[in-house]
Amino acid sequence: MDTLTRMRTFVEVVDAGGFSAAARKMGRSKALISKYVRELEDELGARLLNRTTRTLSLTEVGQSYARDATEILQRIEDLQSSIGDAHAAPRGRLKVSAPRTFGDGDLGRAIMEFVVSEPEISLELHLEDRFVDLVDEGFDVAIRISTLTDSSLIARRLASFRIAIVASPELLAETGRPEVPEELSGKPCVIDSNVAYRTNWPFLIDGERVSVPVKGRVEVDSPNAARQAALAGLGFAIVPHLVVKDDLEAGRLVAVLEAYEPASAAIHAVYPHRRHLSGKVRSFIDFLVKWFESQKQDGC
Repeated sequence: MDTLTRMRTFVEVVDAGGFSAAARKMGRSKALISKYVRELEDELGARLLNRTTRTLSLTEVGQSYARDATEILQRIEDLQSSIGDAHAAPRGRLKVSAPRTFGDGDLGRAIMEFVVSEPEISLELHLEDRFVDLVDEGFDVAIRISTLTDSSLIARRLASFRIAIVASPELLAETGRPEVPEELSGKPCVIDSNVAYRTNWPFLIDGERVSVPVKGRVEVDSPNAARQAALAGLGFAIVPHLVVKDDLEAGRLVAVLEAYEPASAAIHAVYPHRRHLSGKVRSFIDFLVKWFESQKQDGC
């Protein structure tokens, strides 16, 4: 019996939460599954699992081994997938994370078009504004709009992304229209706790990035909530332009300090740093790049 088989068996036991469930999933007997795990422990000279008649838990060594073994097995799967990528259609489950605001709009439309075009792909889409841990949470790819600082991830640019500072006409009539970014320090602002800059808003002044401290009595955790607060006249808000595009065109909101808007951010597709990229992820990212390029050419 080779180490790789024992390793796969151990990971299946951990993922399934027990020997019986793993045995059913693998189509093997519980006794054989238990034997493989015991042989792995003997080979390593360490206990990986704490067993009782009713419970099963990982030892400290087991937790570390399970994490690393899962990554090794994933790399092997990616390597095997890469061999046939040039000839085989993308297939399998694709687990994607994306910001809710963006995923409910253009990005969601692009993702669904990809799934339609690839009948062998099954999609698991998570729309949430937090940054997920791709490796620990098992995501294949994430769409992010931010400055990328995680060197363990690989990023591919999909499109530019404009940021706007907006307020309601009623608020502007009450507080006056700011002419320079520093004036925002004395005006009510909506704080989005989900962005890195929170109470220090970025601007470009004479080509240099400058942070302006702001405050307000409303704090939210999503661009849509910031938009709603701005529409209610509760403060100035810094939000993705696409979130308020219709409001600006309809006059419900007004863009301010446009000459000082921070440089356009970018939408990136990020994935774990692996030597071999699976065909389903490569095809997905390639599709998004072409999709956003076509939108730009159409003037969208």
